[in-house]
Amino acid sequence: MSLPKGLAEEVSKNLVMVARLIDEDPEQAYAYSRIALRLASRVAAVREAAGFAAYANQKYAEAIAEFRAAKRMTGSVELWPVIADCERGLGRPERALAMAGEPEVQKLDKAGQVEMRLVAAGARRDMDQLDAAIVTLQSPELASNSVQPWTARLRYAYADALLAAGREDEAREWFAKTLEADKDGSTDASDRLAELDGVEFVDASAEDSDSDADVEVDDAFDDEDEDEDEHEDEDEDDDDPEVVAAERASDQAEYYDEDDDEYEGDADVDVTDEIVVLDEDDDRREAGVRDDG
Repeated sequence: MSLPKGLAEEVSKNLVMVARLIDEDPEQAYAYSRIALRLASRVAAVREAAGFAAYANQKYAEAIAEFRAAKRMTGSVELWPVIADCERGLGRPERALAMAGEPEVQKLDKAGQVEMRLVAAGARRDMDQLDAAIVTLQSPELASNSVQPWTARLRYAYADALLAAGREDEAREWFAKTLEADKDGSTDASDRLAELDGVEFVDASAEDSDSDADVEVDDAFDDEDEDEDEHEDEDEDDDDPEVVAAERASDQAEYYDEDDDEYEGDADVDVTDEIVVLDEDDDRREAGVRDDG
């Protein structure tokens, strides 16, 4: 749908912040998503972003509601796997499994179908059906030597399921295969391999801290008063300008209305041309399935 230009810009700014913060500060991303939702709840991209922000904060019931709203608006089934995973988050793995057998799965692209397979396997594990989870993950995509965006996560899930079932040698083989495909370090396959091989890592920073403890600290006390003054000055600048802007927008958001006279003078624009939303293929979408293990 189209929004007045001024309102579209406000929505866009908040959605940009959701995308920027969802991995590093999901709570703040959620706050921005609520502002965008207050401003333009009838925009599918806003509902989808709000869904992912809620999902990142484990607010699964809320996430389902937003994802379903976006699905109704667009008619797309691409959010089907993450909706199913929300059912897992709510402690309803049987519903996730039922969704894995629905016709919507056949309408998903390859990435979506792999995602759905990961969700179904996770649901099997939730129900303590380890052997069934392993079988669920066995697929042409798992056996393929080509590396796709989903390859590392699929192999990792398979290795983790094998390890949970006590098949340690096979698990080690698949963690190694995961590492081969995981060029971006999106999994902790290297740590899992080291753990299986009995390798212990020494925290060098901890050793440095221990050695530093033997150094005289008299100088630190000499400057104590000066440090306190500096901290007081720093506290005055702690507020992030973007956070302050978000709080200001939050205070004003309840007064915004999509049909407000304030925007009547602006030309209508398509909000999808103005806003920046989460990339369908980014890590958050591909990591739509919660890590099991």
